[in-house]
Amino acid sequence: MAAALLAAVSLAACSSSSSTPASSASTPAGTPVTGGTLRFLSAGDFDHMDPLSAYGTTDVQIQRAFARQLVITPPSNNFNTAISVVPDVATVVPTTANGGLSADGLTYTFHLRSGVMWNSSPARAVVAGDFVREFKAMCNPVLGVGNPLYFVPLIAGMKTYCAAYGKLPATATAAQLAAFQNSHTISGVSAPDNTTLVIKLVQPASDFLNIIASLGFADARPVEYDSYLPDSPQFRQHTLSDGPYAITSYTATKQVVLTKNPAWTQASDPVRHQYVNKIVINEGQSSATALQEELQAGSADLSWDTAFPPADIPGMQASHDPNFGIYSGHITNPYLVFNVSAGPAKNLALRQAIEYAIDKVSIAKTYGGTALNPILSTVIPPGNIGYAPYNLYPTPGSAGDPAKCKQMLAGTPYANGTTLTMAYRNNGNHPAIFASVQASLAACGIKVVGKVFNGAGAFYPFMEDPANAKGDKWDIGEPGWVPDWYGNNGRTSVQPLFGTNCVNPTTNYGCYSNPTVDSDISKALSAPDQATAGTFWHQADVQIMKDAAIVPFMNNNTPLYHSSRVKNAIYMPGAQEFDVTQLWLSPNTP
Repeated sequence: MAAALLAAVSLAACSSSSSTPASSASTPAGTPVTGGTLRFLSAGDFDHMDPLSAYGTTDVQIQRAFARQLVITPPSNNFNTAISVVPDVATVVPTTANGGLSADGLTYTFHLRSGVMWNSSPARAVVAGDFVREFKAMCNPVLGVGNPLYFVPLIAGMKTYCAAYGKLPATATAAQLAAFQNSHTISGVSAPDNTTLVIKLVQPASDFLNIIASLGFADARPVEYDSYLPDSPQFRQHTLSDGPYAITSYTATKQVVLTKNPAWTQASDPVRHQYVNKIVINEGQSSATALQEELQAGSADLSWDTAFPPADIPGMQASHDPNFGIYSGHITNPYLVFNVSAGPAKNLALRQAIEYAIDKVSIAKTYGGTALNPILSTVIPPGNIGYAPYNLYPTPGSAGDPAKCKQMLAGTPYANGTTLTMAYRNNGNHPAIFASVQASLAACGIKVVGKVFNGAGAFYPFMEDPANAKGDKWDIGEPGWVPDWYGNNGRTSVQPLFGTNCVNPTTNYGCYSNPTVDSDISKALSAPDQATAGTFWHQADVQIMKDAAIVPFMNNNTPLYHSSRVKNAIYMPGAQEFDVTQLWLSPNTP
């Protein structure tokens, strides 16, 4: 993976048999034991608890414990296995051979396994209609699906359905949302009976099962959720579970507690386990160093949202601590995104000048240096379809060029400088990223003031709401992006961030839009083979960088540490976290 990460030059996605390019945690798993409390420490809270809109890696990690999917990526430390698709609530993965996929590639039929139950009172079976309900909720005007581009253009009848749904105001009540959903249908999504779900597409999509498997957007949605606005405080106090664990206590910004779901059975779940008795996330730990000290002392087990202290990486590698691992990235995290819809960053010359100004080496040092985090100059990181190396804005040693920045600003309204508002998080390495960007732009005569948020749970909802971009409430921000799947993944490495989409919630944070890019995306998605698709994804990459929609910093690999009692730590590439449904504790003390 290290070789593929550093030297990939083809337009096709790279893969290997390992998830760990530099080192890996190798604590022997042994025989599974049950019991004990898995203890997380965290700086912030959920981005979104509702699977419909949840998109953060931390959210995905916990969803794995309480929400089931039709198909899913399996737990494995073998990269190729971990990015494959296997059945979850569905009995089999639909294929043309088993009759689950029509010969024209347009119709998927999922048959649901028996024994999958909601922890309602009394417990009841998950039925196909619960999945239909999730699709119907996707384009609600209050808080819709995390990425509508994965579904709305692809599923038959969904554009028409969503256009009608969009006529409801963003202030609609839960009762109004439920009334619309229960009185309207999507022609391409149906449940002929309780154990059969049929989804019809408008064009073949070889990655459709990846979309379903890699995220919780299409999870089953119980009828009880009709009573609450999506992901509202009321929703967060009334979640149901069809997985091995249920959220039984939630205090915003303080604590999350999950306990065993008595309605779940191992026989009904081919993927997950129920080894620990309880999962507790204690929030408010702002110091990465203090958090790491607690993990090593054994008073906590895992970090939920705080990066491993970069200064500790060399010592940890030298000590060969079996509880420490560095896991492959193939990601752009973090990166600088511009608000191209309002304020100074609408100006192309200003954005291009900033491309030259940023000291990327300084930012990489914050995460442990350039050897661990290779510098990026492209939208698509190595290891993803469409990647090819090029650099439109070279600087000496990738350390920034203030003189070139000032030259680019000459003759523009910003020749004498300007002030930009940067949105950033107050946890992990993010304050240091803010300081580095601030220093880089100061050398170019641009003042940067901060708009700080309490972790991802506050930062991402702000960035996802286009009203904040259009309202000129921020100029630059520093989100990160992990592809939702690997392999044939241009739909997840390019489209969500740069395809025209300015509807809440959007991951095209600055509302960037270019018809040429949209055309390249469309051509890539309908390409007859992966090589042809890769050419169009690369063309989109180059145009996006010409437009200076973002400043890519680096390909961030992920150092992770767990306490010595954590066993069977299996890394999930799409979530950049361990799978909590595979862990057990030894000793399994509370």
